[in-house]
Amino acid sequence: MTHDHDLVLRPSAAQTEAALNPPPGRNGGDLVVETLSGLGATTVFGLPGQHALGMFDALRRSSLRYIGLRVENNAGFAADAYGRITGEAAPLLLSTGPGALTSLAALQEARAASAPVLAIGSQVPTAGLGGGRHGYLHELPDQQASFRGVVKSVHTVRTQSQIPSAIAAAWESALTAPHGPVWVEIPQDVLLAETSLPQVTAMDATPEDLVPRPELTALAAHLLSSAARPVIIAGGGVVRSDASGKLKSLAEKLNAPVVTTFGGKGAFPWIHPLSLQSWLEDRHTTDFLEDADVLLVVGSGLGELSSNYHTFKPRGRVIQIEADLGKLESNHPALGIHADARLALSALLETVGERPDPSAAGRVSTVLARVAERIAAQELTLEQDLLASVRRALPAGSPSFWDMTILAYWAWSAFDPRGKNTMHSAQGAGGLGYGFPAALGAAAADPTHPVLAVSGDGGALYSIAELATARQYGLDVTWLIVDDGGYGILREYMTDAFGQATATELSRPDYVALAESFGVPGVLTTPGTLEEDLAKALATPGPSVVVLPALLRMFAPTHLD
Repeated sequence: MTHDHDLVLRPSAAQTEAALNPPPGRNGGDLVVETLSGLGATTVFGLPGQHALGMFDALRRSSLRYIGLRVENNAGFAADAYGRITGEAAPLLLSTGPGALTSLAALQEARAASAPVLAIGSQVPTAGLGGGRHGYLHELPDQQASFRGVVKSVHTVRTQSQIPSAIAAAWESALTAPHGPVWVEIPQDVLLAETSLPQVTAMDATPEDLVPRPELTALAAHLLSSAARPVIIAGGGVVRSDASGKLKSLAEKLNAPVVTTFGGKGAFPWIHPLSLQSWLEDRHTTDFLEDADVLLVVGSGLGELSSNYHTFKPRGRVIQIEADLGKLESNHPALGIHADARLALSALLETVGERPDPSAAGRVSTVLARVAERIAAQELTLEQDLLASVRRALPAGSPSFWDMTILAYWAWSAFDPRGKNTMHSAQGAGGLGYGFPAALGAAAADPTHPVLAVSGDGGALYSIAELATARQYGLDVTWLIVDDGGYGILREYMTDAFGQATATELSRPDYVALAESFGVPGVLTTPGTLEEDLAKALATPGPSVVVLPALLRMFAPTHLD
């Protein structure tokens, strides 16, 4: 009796010949790049280092495109954005010790935002593994321990034959919902040693679907169909699982208003009769959510930023769909459904009933009008005008990447992303320096649209070296730097809390001259000319810098009331 899998595993004559006569001059690094190619990777990011040279030497014998950044953390941010834009695992090649550790902040952001990053780092020679203090360059007592609390999974290789399977397992982990970063480490001697193993040609690392349990979706459908005031909170899980279309269909079928979290920007159309937009840091929105008798939370753990700093206290029944098991009911009791957002929304669409509600759109309009009235009373026209100028200058469909800066905090609540996967920020982990290197990764992923990066001057100095990367690879990124001479939001926080700010003021370089020294065009703009200057820069291929000196303020919070 012949089984199907017996036929699949039988090699062809060509495969047998290739296995018996592999190309000469290959090393362990070749097994790495061959595996990545076999899994479908086309682009890798990283930074070479002494222990990792075997991998980088192998790149020249491969078809993989390499984008090299100047700082490992920035390379991690670029890989993060590539993963967000493409939905594919983004390989990140790093060296041992300092190089590896410098990537940790970027990997923390990727974990918080569910961005699939496949980080592959080198290790000290095999003899140094196990915690002994041999004095190798870059040696750590336990390098993988530094990553274990940050990434989804850790994979250690000790022999060349383990390389393809370890990378395949890591790839599958990165792309299993919830997506996230993973860590693979390979000793220096394993990477450098010549290999007699055949070329890696066929790899299968298809992630398993995270399917909802039918009895849970049946109950959820019943609760939603019979609700008097259902409301939906859509988080980043909707965007990562490409479930925006399913969400829109469900909301319209239920006539349920939808608010998107800051990480879920674009999960629901900004201009829609049921769209509450993203005004989560506003008591009017919080009150509306608390009044829902059934609240469907999709792809969000309702953490600090998504719950108006934990002041949100739901009074109705909560249904939570979440791929990250640890986030289920982590902040509020709920009917918890552990599932990929797209699959769970598909199941709900099949079972919920039509729910007429002619008052829903009117209630949404009332909330948005109250929010607008509260903001207007604070006389923050400069900030609103600047955000409107950015929106008009940025072509629809072009992605934007926002650093931790005051204009970005406005954008979280007030910016129309005009697309389902077009606005990204570092609000997952909240570290500085994300905007520009992430935009470079997005430009590498999709060169058909110009990309916008927005930073404050403090965040810009984290990644100014990547102007060289932008120039070297001709990446089509326009970088808007809002220069207020310091860490603006910390200045505001400290002044409010202590009466004066400390350690927030920064000596500022001439950002235009600095950009031009890298061969990148720069322009100094004003609030009145921002739209024109930004539009011109975005329309001109290649990297550019637009510098806006401006002192911005945040709208008043409501969670302290």
